[in-house]
Amino acid sequence: MNGTIAPASSSNTQAARAPLKALIGGALADVMAELGPQFERASGIKLDMAFAPTPQLITWATSDAPFDLAIAPIDMLRDSAIRAYFEDAPPTNIARVGYSVAIREGLPLPDLSTPEAFKTALLAARSVTFLPDSAAGSYVLKAFDHLGIREVMADKTIAQKVPKDIARAVATGDADLGLFLTHVLTGEGVQLAGPFPTDLQHELVFIAAVARRAGNAASAHALIKFLQTDEAAKTIRACGMQTG
Repeated sequence: MNGTIAPASSSNTQAARAPLKALIGGALADVMAELGPQFERASGIKLDMAFAPTPQLITWATSDAPFDLAIAPIDMLRDSAIRAYFEDAPPTNIARVGYSVAIREGLPLPDLSTPEAFKTALLAARSVTFLPDSAAGSYVLKAFDHLGIREVMADKTIAQKVPKDIARAVATGDADLGLFLTHVLTGEGVQLAGPFPTDLQHELVFIAAVARRAGNAASAHALIKFLQTDEAAKTIRACGMQTG
């Protein structure tokens, strides 16, 4: 989708000038660190971005605190009670990404080619790290369930609170394996060991949805339109995700 983003118009001048309050999944922090300023320059709309794992985003969205839109894992809107806090229009797909394993730079790559090989690598690890309290972390736990090793892995798991700390824990040697969305398993001192095996692979889709009681609905729709432009798509892909 081509085209520039015009400043949002609104009959309520004060609302149009207010910052656009966006609740955003923590795994999109690096992506939006690039796209947020691009949108502000293109539209003249100021962004107020709050990043958190999905459970915290749900808490914020269902509280009395005002917000204009959410850019989050699609899991957030699967519950009809949560969906009621957003406009009736279908949410817009923004980006998607699969799951991978990270190890410390320079170490031999484990075999992840099949579920059985993946299971062997997990059981051989002294410790693993990810963010259990998130939509992506929930899927990692489901993978453990599928392999029949959830209880064993619970004793090996170093839980993180923000995605960027997963790679950091691997780089320092605090954890042998980092398990999460591929695009966040990057950083100095870490390397990708490979994706989850095909039978266990899954893409997490990030969507954008406007709040039913948004004070800045026009600006929220302008941001969604911007996130669908070719320019935004280039940034999304450069950050290791796919569009749509």
